[in-house]
Amino acid sequence: MKLKHLFYILPVYLALNTLLSSCKEFIEPSIAKRQVILQAPADQYLSTKYTVNFWWDEVEDALSYRLQVVTPGFDSVGSLILDTLVKGNKFTSTLEPGNYQWRVRAENGSSQTAYSPARRFVVEESSLTNQTVTLSSPANNVVTNTNAALFKWNSLFGATKYQVQIDTNNFANDNVLVYNQVVPGLQVNFTFPKDQVYGWRVRAENETEQSKWSAINYVTYQLPLPPQVSLVSPANGSSVSLPVQLSWNSVTGVSGYKLYVFKSDSTTLYSNNFPMTVNSTGYSFTLGVTGEKIYWKVSALNASGKEGKASALRNFVLF
Repeated sequence: MKLKHLFYILPVYLALNTLLSSCKEFIEPSIAKRQVILQAPADQYLSTKYTVNFWWDEVEDALSYRLQVVTPGFDSVGSLILDTLVKGNKFTSTLEPGNYQWRVRAENGSSQTAYSPARRFVVEESSLTNQTVTLSSPANNVVTNTNAALFKWNSLFGATKYQVQIDTNNFANDNVLVYNQVVPGLQVNFTFPKDQVYGWRVRAENETEQSKWSAINYVTYQLPLPPQVSLVSPANGSSVSLPVQLSWNSVTGVSGYKLYVFKSDSTTLYSNNFPMTVNSTGYSFTLGVTGEKIYWKVSALNASGKEGKASALRNFVLF
């Protein structure tokens, strides 16, 4: 092909390629003819761990994957153990000893693949000391502004009770934990005493054995910040005499207010007394000299002492 012909063909090729790429963004490709390749557990795998990690290869243009686990097999289903939609290509589940079979299909909004060829695996009965509890909810590193939480975990075969620990110091000292109780069930209600980062973990027990501790999940409890304060008086730019009655509107559910008073440059605090915490919606200002311009603003404090957005900055002149 002559070089000059390439100059004509190349722009057309690039334009078509761009067009096809753009169409793909709006027209969802069918994945019906694609195939999910399973990775683990391998076929006929024998596990002494009750916690099983499922893993498969991702399929292009898939949005999610449907994982099914049955016992003892799909040709003679005794019980459907799992039928769940997974966003990624990995999933962890805790199972009882028994014979199982698993399969996966990929899905998007308009199509789905066939299920992968099923694989068999066996979970063998083993000592509780070899097992690890898997935590269910809340998810790791979640942030919440609700002080009541429900901690949940998955059951372990052979366990009759569970030890639950919650701490804010990464379990450095078992004698000073925030929460340390043995419970018979699979969940615990807990109220956060203050906003902080909390770690939690669970261990399964019976009369003679204990499992390993679960992984540590973390929950950050943050009280919502109060809304912005609105100032009442004196009006901005007004001339007033001492004492000056500073006032602002109340904000519901706050523990107090922080009052800032500045000198005439609007940035230098008027004295070491400021900012000061005020429990009411007013303050009598008695400092200053005639002709001096003074600036002020107020913010509200939540129960943890954290400030919301401060009011607009106002000023007044003493006469």
